[in-house]
Amino acid sequence: MPAAVIPPSELGHAVQQIPVLTLHQIVQAPSDNEYFNQLLPAIQDASKGGQGQQLLTSLTRYSADREVEIERICNSNHQGFVASVDQLLHVRDGAVNLNSEVLSLNQSIQSSTEKLADQKKILVDSRGVRQNIDEATQALRDCLEVLRLANQVHDLLAKKSHYSALRALDELQNVHLKEITRYNIAEMIQKSVPATKKLIAEAVMTDLNTWLFRIRETSQFLGEVAFYHTEQRRTRQRERAEKSPYLTNFKLNSAIELVSDEADEFDVLDNEDVQVDFTPLFECLHIHNALGQKDKFRTEYAATRRQQKELLMPPSITLLGTEGVTLNELLEGVAGFAIVEKATMEKAPELRSAVDVDELWDSMCQQAIFLISKALHEVTNAELLLKIKGVIALFIQTMDSWNYPVGTLDGFLLKLFEKYAELLKRRFSDDFQEIVSTDDYMPMPINKLDEYDKVVNVSWYTPDKPREEIRFPCVLPFSQMYPLCCIDIRNFLNQFYFFSDDHFQHPKVIDDTLKSSLDDLLSASVCRLLVERLNSQYLGQIVQILINLEHFEVACQELEPLLAAARSTASVGGNVTLNATEEFRSNKKTAEKRIFELVNSKIDDLIGTAEYDWMAPTLETEPSSYMQTLTRYLSNIMNSVLLGLPTEIKELIYFDALSHASSMILNLPLAPDVKRINPNGVAALAKDVQYLTEFVDTLGNPILRENLDELQQTILLMQSDNSDDYYDVSARNKKYGRVNAMNGPMLLEKLTHSVQSPANLRTDKFSALSSRFGIKS
Repeated sequence: MPAAVIPPSELGHAVQQIPVLTLHQIVQAPSDNEYFNQLLPAIQDASKGGQGQQLLTSLTRYSADREVEIERICNSNHQGFVASVDQLLHVRDGAVNLNSEVLSLNQSIQSSTEKLADQKKILVDSRGVRQNIDEATQALRDCLEVLRLANQVHDLLAKKSHYSALRALDELQNVHLKEITRYNIAEMIQKSVPATKKLIAEAVMTDLNTWLFRIRETSQFLGEVAFYHTEQRRTRQRERAEKSPYLTNFKLNSAIELVSDEADEFDVLDNEDVQVDFTPLFECLHIHNALGQKDKFRTEYAATRRQQKELLMPPSITLLGTEGVTLNELLEGVAGFAIVEKATMEKAPELRSAVDVDELWDSMCQQAIFLISKALHEVTNAELLLKIKGVIALFIQTMDSWNYPVGTLDGFLLKLFEKYAELLKRRFSDDFQEIVSTDDYMPMPINKLDEYDKVVNVSWYTPDKPREEIRFPCVLPFSQMYPLCCIDIRNFLNQFYFFSDDHFQHPKVIDDTLKSSLDDLLSASVCRLLVERLNSQYLGQIVQILINLEHFEVACQELEPLLAAARSTASVGGNVTLNATEEFRSNKKTAEKRIFELVNSKIDDLIGTAEYDWMAPTLETEPSSYMQTLTRYLSNIMNSVLLGLPTEIKELIYFDALSHASSMILNLPLAPDVKRINPNGVAALAKDVQYLTEFVDTLGNPILRENLDELQQTILLMQSDNSDDYYDVSARNKKYGRVNAMNGPMLLEKLTHSVQSPANLRTDKFSALSSRFGIKS
């Protein structure tokens, strides 16, 4: 059902019902905005209800009512209202004037604003240009800084400040180039960085090669300085050992020696004579490390050092000091090279490892040993070889102080010692042979006390008398060869042990080699030569050889404890026994036998001159001339040639000579050509035997007479009137116990008790003479 339509009369009434207060509030709104804010809702509500006209009428009525009210008010206050209007008009005129001025001012302000806007636009435009200029200026500055750094890199390279150049290049690349990456110059410089780094690497390698060349040139002098320093340490160690003998137990480079020598520290690489600056090496290493080329640099450096090592080692050396590279130059160069290598390893372990350094060291040692071995054939002098050993020992001790392994060099010293021992042995063998061959084999005469003291001091000889009782001139029992050989023996011992001075790690080898070499020298070069001279027919020489052999035996006995005390190794105990001692002792017997042979030969010769007339018609009143000569010969040699022999040897010679003479005399009647022996012949033989017995008695040794027992008993048997007693065993043992069982019967068969007349004897003599010369009757 449609809604009911409100009649207009009711709507008007409703509009009329709008509170007067509300209209008043709308009209009295303090501002236009509030006025409209309050009026518009009311109009909107009236419009929606179709009552806009009524609203307008109401408003008009309200306005009229207000005007009537105003007019009423004004009529009651006309004079004040007129005055107010006049004032209002006056104010209005002022407002108009003020408005004109405001408009004029506004125009002026607008004009100024337009100018200001134009100026502001100009200013804004100028600021953009200025900003562009500033940006361009900054860009130029950045580019110039980059160019400056790029030029600085090359300037630093020219000044050889390679590390500074690399730092500048690194700063350029990592800092400044990043600020100008939008410019093409940055790309150009960035592309040049690798080439610049390469230039830096090449430049630093050039400096390093120059440094390496100088090091190579300085190596020998560096080694010489190191050798000198080691020699000074040796001297200080010897001085300390002299003050404190306990320090002799400690060798060079031992912990005790190093501690004792701390006060005299010496830097081989930095001293007043030589200075080795490792800065170029460190700079090169650091730069290659910064360039990421550490491994490449290590490889190149190792190859360069190997090449330098090859250049350091010559194709050959000389050990005689003539033209060519000497041993000192070789070892000094090797020492300097190795010292630089060890110092490099210690200062830059990332560059040189112990394996690399030891490999180079071993290679140099092997080459040095090869070169020395190849040149050793020209060395024929033991003193020169000892000097060579001294240089090598100095080299070993120097390198040992740098903690290099020296076992290979110690082994080579052993080979060097073998050659040294061989040369010493050869030289002293020649000396001994010359001494033995040129000796006069006569007792040594001494004319002065100082001569006596010298001989006694060098010889192993104990005089029979105190020194104060010696009267000069005097004669020593040995010949001149003995003290000369003693001097050579002492020199031989000293020179053998000279090899162990300073440095030698094989002392037992020295002890064993010395013993065997000394044995060989004494046995072959002295004893054998003396024995060979025993073939001489001169008895005095043989006797002197025997005396010398005896003194050499004593010398050997004295040498044995001397060698034991001088052993280099105290841990090796026991006695030292020289084979030469037994050689001299046994060959003394040979010499004694040779004396027996010569004496017996002379006795044979003398007895061979005996001319017994076994069938003599008359008795001989004097001893035979041969017997007198024989006893005179025995007495003379004992008091002259054999005088220097010990008493026991002289008695032994007497004993053997008398025994031999007895046998030879006994053989005279036993000779096959003796057919018959008469009493006169037996008497002549008995007189000679009695003469010999009396001579033996004068010697004062009853034992010697026992050698004549058989001869005497045989004479008694031949002179016995009852020969049957000989065939009685009991009687024979009592009277003729020393008579040979075969010779007794033979002599008894030749005995005859008849004596021929002189006439018959003459005929028999001529018969004997004719038979002697082969004349037939």
